[in-house]
Amino acid sequence: MSDARPLIVIPTYNEKDNLPSLLDAVHGAMPFAHVLVVDDNSPDGTGDLADTRAEQDAWVKVLHREGKQGLGTAYIAGFKWGLERDYTHIFEMDADFSHDPRSLSALLEATQTADVALGSRWVKGGGTVGWPLKRQLLSRGGSLYARTILGVGIKDLTGGFKCFRREVLQTIDLDGVATKGYGFQIELTWRALQKGFKVVEVPITFVDRVAGQSKMSGAIFKEALTVVWKLRLGMV
Repeated sequence: MSDARPLIVIPTYNEKDNLPSLLDAVHGAMPFAHVLVVDDNSPDGTGDLADTRAEQDAWVKVLHREGKQGLGTAYIAGFKWGLERDYTHIFEMDADFSHDPRSLSALLEATQTADVALGSRWVKGGGTVGWPLKRQLLSRGGSLYARTILGVGIKDLTGGFKCFRREVLQTIDLDGVATKGYGFQIELTWRALQKGFKVVEVPITFVDRVAGQSKMSGAIFKEALTVVWKLRLGMV
């Protein structure tokens, strides 16, 4: 897609150990893309590191926020930043190497015939590395639970590696998105489907983080379980 102008939004909180090598890998995989690091005032200096990199490389951009406000709000801030500029496609991507930068091109390619491309662990060709069986069952079960209640065919509703065509994020009411944690991924895909956009799943291999600490918590998991009913009943 020679006319594409992609922006890859990467929220960070204490990702200093991962960020330099991740930026290198992303640029190697998609050298024509820009990367927006959305840092929530990381105590470990991730934001300062991102600023230094942005001074060296024009394709790296940084958006600073005052503190940790949740994954969903970080993405919303990044989306709005991108929509204020002339990017044609906006990606979501984790900072911990769980999303392989080599899959970026496949996601972008999929938006030639779809509006949203979702990196999926649970379609043929997808999978996980480094996950115990309990975590695999929990993730698969959570996605089954969500898609059953919502009545959609997406197999990996909690996936957070996505590529949106600009028009999708312009159409969705970003200020109306209610969830902040991993339930955000369910809500955003649901809202895109409700607006009539075509969402396709692209197989990816999800690799468990090797540096830093997971941001998952009991409250985030509970939010993901309850948001599907709120969406189904029109409460958000």
